[in-house]
Amino acid sequence: MFYRNCLRGVGALATLSLLAGCGLFSDAEAEGNRRIVVGTISEPSTLDPAAAYDGSWELYRNVFQTLLSFPTGSTTPRPDAASCGFTDTTNKIYRCELRRDLTFSNGEKLDARAVKHTVDRIRTIKSETGPQALLGSLGTVETQGDRIVIFRLKAPDATFPFILATPALSLVPPGEYPADRLRADGKLTGSGPYVLSSYAKGDRAELAKNPDYNGFADRKNDSVTIRYFKKSDEMINALAIRQIDAVYRGLTADEVTELQKGMPEYNHLRLVETVGSDIRYLVFNAEDPVVGKLAVRRAIAQVIDRGRLVGTVYRGTAEPLYSMIPKGITGHTTKFFDVYGEPDTKKARKILRDAGIDTPVELEFWYTTDRYGTATAAEFAEIKRQLEATGLFEVTVRGKPWAEFQRGYAAGKYPAFGRGWFPDFPDPDNFVAPFVGVRNALNTPYDSPEITDTLLPEARRESDRGAVAKQFGRAQEIFVEDVRHLPLWQGKLYVATTDEIGGADRAMDPQTVMLMWELFRKGEW
Repeated sequence: MFYRNCLRGVGALATLSLLAGCGLFSDAEAEGNRRIVVGTISEPSTLDPAAAYDGSWELYRNVFQTLLSFPTGSTTPRPDAASCGFTDTTNKIYRCELRRDLTFSNGEKLDARAVKHTVDRIRTIKSETGPQALLGSLGTVETQGDRIVIFRLKAPDATFPFILATPALSLVPPGEYPADRLRADGKLTGSGPYVLSSYAKGDRAELAKNPDYNGFADRKNDSVTIRYFKKSDEMINALAIRQIDAVYRGLTADEVTELQKGMPEYNHLRLVETVGSDIRYLVFNAEDPVVGKLAVRRAIAQVIDRGRLVGTVYRGTAEPLYSMIPKGITGHTTKFFDVYGEPDTKKARKILRDAGIDTPVELEFWYTTDRYGTATAAEFAEIKRQLEATGLFEVTVRGKPWAEFQRGYAAGKYPAFGRGWFPDFPDPDNFVAPFVGVRNALNTPYDSPEITDTLLPEARRESDRGAVAKQFGRAQEIFVEDVRHLPLWQGKLYVATTDEIGGADRAMDPQTVMLMWELFRKGEW
C-alpha cells in the first residue's frame, strides 16, 4: 500500500523578539515601494507541484491556492479556495464548495474541473519526487457543476482535510499543466496571493501582488523578491548590510548565537524564534548487507550521543529527540531513551558480539550538502567521531547536492543517510505514515503490517485527533524495535529581519512555510 509521505506538523508556535536597534534605509525602501527582499537557502527543486515533495512548498504557498489552508495562528485547516467538510459519519466522503468567481492568473476559471484536473494529474504522473503518496486514501474525485467537488475515500481518513491544505495540492489551470506529464516550459501559473513574474534558478524569484486574488491572505506588501543563497554566511552578511530585509531557513547555530548576543554589527537586526516540529533522523536501508543487520542498527542506536551532538553542532538551537514524533505533537514519547538510555559502548559491543558480528563494522553515511544548512557537514562529522570513538565502527561520510542525493537514496544506493522532516500539518499521522510501507517518502521500503494495516487505519477513523495517542505510542514502540529510523534532534526555526521589517512573528505557518504576505515595512502599513 502506498502511504502518504510528508507531514509538516508543527507544535505550538511561540515567538521571541531578541534583538532590536536602529539603522539606515534598505535598498527596497529607498526605491519608494512596498517591496520586501527575503533570503533563504531553500530553493525550489521544481516549479511543478506534481513533482515536488520538498522545500519547493515555500514558494508554492505564496503563488498557488489550495482548497483549504492554515491562516496565521491556525493549526486546523480553514477555507481558502473552498469551504469543505465530511458529509458522512465514517470520514469517507468529503465535499468542497468553491468560492465564486475564482480565476487563475492567466484568466482561466478556477472551477471544479480544475480541481479534479489538479488531483488527477498528480496520481497519473506519479513523479518519483512528487506528492502522490499523500493521496493514498483517496478513491475517486467527482464534480457537480462548476463549484462542487466530492472526494470519495477508500478508507476513513480524518486527516484528509489537512492533506488538502498542504501545498502538495496547489491548484493549477488545465490549460497550462498537461494531464499526463510535467510542465516543461519553466513557468508557473497559480491563483495565490502573488504571481511569479520572473524566476532565475540559483538566483532569485520575483513575486508581484496578484490583482485577481480571491482568498484569505491579507497582503501587507506589494511585491517580494526571494534571493536564493548557497551559503548561510553570505546570506546573513547580505542582511547585515541591508541588501535583503529578512532571512529564513539555513541560519547556523553560530549565526543565531551571534544575533542573540547583540554583536555591534548586528544591532540593527531582530531575531524571531519559532518553536517548530522539524526533525532530523538517520535512515537505514534494510537491503544493505551491513546496516541490514538489526544488531548493527541497535548498536549504533546504543552509542549515539544526541546531547553532545546538539550541544557541539547546534548550540541550543536544537534539542535531543528520542521519538520520530516530536514534542508538541500527539503521540510523542521518549522510547529510544527508555530502551537505550545513555550512550554505552559496552552494551553496544555486547549487542554486536551476541549477533556474531566482527568489529570494527565498516559503515557508510550519506547526507545532502545543500538542503538543511551548512551545519549538516559538521553534524555528520560528529556522528562519525562518536561512532569511531567506541572502536566498534569505521565510518565513511559522503555528501551530495540535493538533486543528486535524492536520486541516490531513491535508487537504494545509500546504506544509511540523513534526512530532515518539515511537517506538512500538525498531526502524528504525518510523522509515521510517510516512513512505512513498501513505497514511502524515503524510497526505502519498510514493511510494518501492524502500523500500516492496523494502527494507521484505526487512528484515521478518529475525528478527535487528540485521542490517537495509543495508536501512535505503539507505532513508536515498533520503530524502536526495528531501528529503521533513528531520530536525532528536533529543531527551532528562526527568522531574522532588519528593524524596519514587521510581521516576522506571524509569517511562519503550522507547516513551517514562510507566509510572505505577512511581512511589511514599518511606517508603510
